[in-house]
Amino acid sequence: MNTVFQHRAKQDAVPSMDDKIELIDALCARARILPVITIEREEDILPLADALAEGGLDTLEITLRSAYGLTAIRTLREQRPELCVGAGTVLDERMLAEAEAAGAQFIVTPGSTSELLRAGVYSPLPLLPGVSSASEIMIGYALGYRRFKLFPAELAGGVAALKALGGPFGNVRFCPTGGVTPENLKQYTAQNNVMCVGGTWMINRDWIRNSEWARIRTATEEALQLFG
Repeated sequence: MNTVFQHRAKQDAVPSMDDKIELIDALCARARILPVITIEREEDILPLADALAEGGLDTLEITLRSAYGLTAIRTLREQRPELCVGAGTVLDERMLAEAEAAGAQFIVTPGSTSELLRAGVYSPLPLLPGVSSASEIMIGYALGYRRFKLFPAELAGGVAALKALGGPFGNVRFCPTGGVTPENLKQYTAQNNVMCVGGTWMINRDWIRNSEWARIRTATEEALQLFG
């Protein structure tokens, strides 16, 4: 994945929306599960990423919910260049610019504003905007977006919502996040308009606080086994 991003960057500082859709498709195909990571301690950055990678997840969404989010992105880009590292919980243009400067390779937002969606069009990075309604999808669609994060997935209608949205938005695909669990994972991934899912169950906060890296690695392996 890193070579894909580097190749695109050399070709054109601001890829077209079609190119960005292609990048997101490749990213999600590689990820299958996009772990949504909030770093609470700087010393957790590398061992957590290593545990996830050893378990089979090497595409990581580092949220900017904590003071260590940008630090984590910079650290991983410098010290774990084989990983694909994105920034999540990007709320406005300032945070988008900070994530770009930190070296993020993709951007994920919890919701959509016209300002942020337009900034994403001109960003060199692919942006996966959060939506929870048909109206929000239409706003992004008008700007060229075809890939979205359904959030919070379960509260927004879950699998039933995805089935309903598949009618009017036949060429749109989603990364449902929020309420996805081992119990309902297969129901989500069985939908034709689901490209990957976001999840946190393999990175239990207590395990991180107690440095139970082997437990996280095992939970990651078990999560990926659900795909068969």
